[in-house]
Amino acid sequence: MEKNISENGEAVANGSICGYDSLHQLLSENLKPELYQEVSRILLGSNCGRPLEHIVLPDTAKSLSSKHGFDLQAVSFSADEEQMRKPRVVRVGLIQNSIALPTTAPFLDQTRGIHNKLKPIIEAAGVAGVNILCLQEAWTMPFAFCTREKKWCEFAEPVDGESTKFLQELAKKYNMVIVNPILERDMDHGEVLWNTAVIIGNNGNIIGKHRKNHIPRVGDFNESTYYMEGDTGHPVFETVFGKIAVNICYGRHHPLNWLAFGLNGAEIVFNPSATVGELSEPMWPIEARNAAIANSYFVGSINRVGTEVFPNAFTSGDGKPQHNDFGHFYGSSHFSAPDASCTPSLSRYRDGLLISDMDLNLCR
Repeated sequence: MEKNISENGEAVANGSICGYDSLHQLLSENLKPELYQEVSRILLGSNCGRPLEHIVLPDTAKSLSSKHGFDLQAVSFSADEEQMRKPRVVRVGLIQNSIALPTTAPFLDQTRGIHNKLKPIIEAAGVAGVNILCLQEAWTMPFAFCTREKKWCEFAEPVDGESTKFLQELAKKYNMVIVNPILERDMDHGEVLWNTAVIIGNNGNIIGKHRKNHIPRVGDFNESTYYMEGDTGHPVFETVFGKIAVNICYGRHHPLNWLAFGLNGAEIVFNPSATVGELSEPMWPIEARNAAIANSYFVGSINRVGTEVFPNAFTSGDGKPQHNDFGHFYGSSHFSAPDASCTPSLSRYRDGLLISDMDLNLCR
């Protein structure tokens, strides 16, 4: 496939790798098949001694992907057949997305624009039979915490706010558990702000919530200006499809955080994030995979995509000149399994839905 690449080797499409969606696409289209197979074995591992298998999705899901231009991939993790236990296969989905409108647009328009943008992606997950779906960190807004400006607090919502209600209807429609990471306004305690994941049950009920444990104070991650460390511990939510937990963004850098969710019985731990290439990309495929191996559970890693430009330039006390954007959010969402296998990642610059069948028996 011919790619549009500038003279200095950089991609013309913002966020791609020399015009390719992902590292895996770059390798697959430039290596001989037998060589790519061997490289994939090393990079992605093998699932119970076999390469990961791709899932055939319904045409309806494929049509939604084609119509709305989002990356759609589906891969299956299996477990060796047991004599005393039946397979416990659950279908899980991750959604990554960019914002829908410029950061200068009215705030309500921005949030509702993202709702409208995500609805067909969530519907694709629904028609594909996804049982548990997780969205990215602070999915309802631009990741404005770099600016330290008060006005962005207006995006905060109560646990049962408009975005939760929007997802509750889709959860009921598709019999799907949805993990809803928002900027929470705690209406019961002086409107304190938290970085929160709301767990919506497959009947549209609110199962519970978890607040981000570890808050970064690194470079432009000025999040402690807006909220502090959470007070919910390391909860595991027992859904009809499996036991899940949410290790929000920066918590992935803390091994004991992962450990605590495992000790509390998690079978799938989601890591909804917002992180940029300059800071964390070399760590991105390693940390989640290591956590899955060390704690014997599946990990779903989600990162937003795109470059978000803010109207006022800002600095962060790190000696860098003032600037108007955080950097490029590189997407690359993926799943990792307890047997050290992992999926290829979604695009570095396009919205995407990654689906995986996973046999939870692999966690034992």
